[in-house]
Amino acid sequence: MAKILTQEEIDALLSTVSSSEPEAEQAVSKSEKVRSVVNYDFKHPNRVSKDQVRTFENMHDNFAGHISSTLSAMLRSMVDVDLISVDQINYSEYIMSLVSPSCTYTFAAPPLEGLCIMDFNPALTFAFIDRMFGGGEKILEIERELTGIEKSVMTKIAQKIYNDLEDSWQNIVPIVIEQRSFETNPQFIQIVPANETVIVISLQLKMFSTTGLLTICYPYVSLESVLGKLSAQNWIDATKRRNLTESRDYNRDNIQVVNVELAAILARTKLKMKDFLNLKVGDIIPTENKISSPVELLVARRRKFLCRPGLAGKKRACQITEIFPVISKEN
Repeated sequence: MAKILTQEEIDALLSTVSSSEPEAEQAVSKSEKVRSVVNYDFKHPNRVSKDQVRTFENMHDNFAGHISSTLSAMLRSMVDVDLISVDQINYSEYIMSLVSPSCTYTFAAPPLEGLCIMDFNPALTFAFIDRMFGGGEKILEIERELTGIEKSVMTKIAQKIYNDLEDSWQNIVPIVIEQRSFETNPQFIQIVPANETVIVISLQLKMFSTTGLLTICYPYVSLESVLGKLSAQNWIDATKRRNLTESRDYNRDNIQVVNVELAAILARTKLKMKDFLNLKVGDIIPTENKISSPVELLVARRRKFLCRPGLAGKKRACQITEIFPVISKEN
């Protein structure tokens, strides 16, 4: 037989339900917090921070401007270079993205460890070669390996790009690039394990109607020792120091050959005007300076040094004995 609840039991049941509602709301809020967690891709880990990636972008954006000028002068035609992306991917994915046959170089860049890769898109490679041999604006669609002469031409272009890449790294750490090998099949290049993280710099080059990619691959293990220097603030400070040094060297070179007037003041004294007007040949002007006292040396009519007058061989000379700490405007 069904039991009929009393009024007291009904009130107790309702109070229990109302007290459990806040707990349910708390459970819902906790579940929402759990849903806000960002998924982490262990296959593509971000081992380089966003700040360090921005520094890479700034550095290679300057590099793009340098090689644009270098290639334009070398090929005698306008070459536009734009930085497309800075990506963190696996080494196997980078190798699979390269076209075969390719124009791929491996190089060492001490103090960076290991080897790095620089790859030219085939369309870009044959456009450069055609232009170096006097070609025009036609688009070449060639899929073959380079000949010996063509390899020599591309190696010279690569050396020019290496020089610009060294200059771009100067603000972070000075590197010296040494080319190690040339490959036409990217599958034969194994500088790190397939699942190792690499930083890939993609540059788009355009000459006439031909557009192609130039990519540079830095393994993470090569950059690990210098990652601490890849910060935006360090980049800005290093750029300022380099600009200051270049300005100082430029100014020093400009003033190396400058004609200036030097005058040694042997003595100073005071004369009345009538005595000055009555001076004759053979008159003696007394002074309080001793013969052994140093004399003032003026540079461009400004007192700069104390010196002792004398001879150097058969020429009159002054031996500097003291430098004035403060530049005087006294004539």
